[in-house]
Amino acid sequence: MPKPFTPKVVTANALLEGDVIYQTATGWSRSLAEAEVLTDEADADLRLIEAVQQVDMVVGAYLADVDTSGDTPIPTHFREDFRAKGPSNYAHGQQEALSNV
Repeated sequence: MPKPFTPKVVTANALLEGDVIYQTATGWSRSLAEAEVLTDEADADLRLIEAVQQVDMVVGAYLADVDTSGDTPIPTHFREDFRAKGPSNYAHGQQEALSNV
């Protein structure tokens, strides 16, 4: 028996900058909060195919599980949580703006 489909987002890395990006309904965003949450398996597969074909913009596109019980999607796997927070090097990326580090 197949596993039930859970909500997902399409994620990848920006080709030029290497930043983690998420597919939105109209393009790409560096914010998981702006990601398009996909709840239909066929729709998710189509959106992933679209992402993989954007070889001039993204690399390594895949579907990532998210929890949608709150206001914004939350990663359900440690790897995705780590990626959403930005690079572990505080000198650049999303963590550069954090005041508590």
